[in-house]
Amino acid sequence: MAPELTIGKLADTAGVNIETIRYYQRRGLLDEPPKPLGGHRRYAPEQAKRVRFIKRAQALGFTLDEVGALLTLDAACACDETRALAVRKLGLIEQKMADLAAMRQALGGLVQQCNAGDGGANCPIIDVLAGD
Repeated sequence: MAPELTIGKLADTAGVNIETIRYYQRRGLLDEPPKPLGGHRRYAPEQAKRVRFIKRAQALGFTLDEVGALLTLDAACACDETRALAVRKLGLIEQKMADLAAMRQALGGLVQQCNAGDGGANCPIIDVLAGD
């Protein structure tokens, strides 16, 4: 049996700081073990895997509420529902990418207008942004 970890060792093992562990506990994503009288809480080594899961899911754009749903689905062995959640997240990401592409094009056009300007007192970018 692997030795249990203090909160500091758990944080180090998972690659996060102690406050992240505490925050996940407050959010209900990570269990807080009981504190023995005069001692320190001890975490099972598997908790580091859970913390890394949470961080990886966040890196893919899942909110902590969605991560909680993923953890619940994992416990229920609900692959179809997990897939549906991932498909919804993918759709949101694709929409954001389309929105960013449109913003890039619009801003690029403003920069071109500015580059083509005569350097006068009125900035084309400011004029467009201030316009009605």
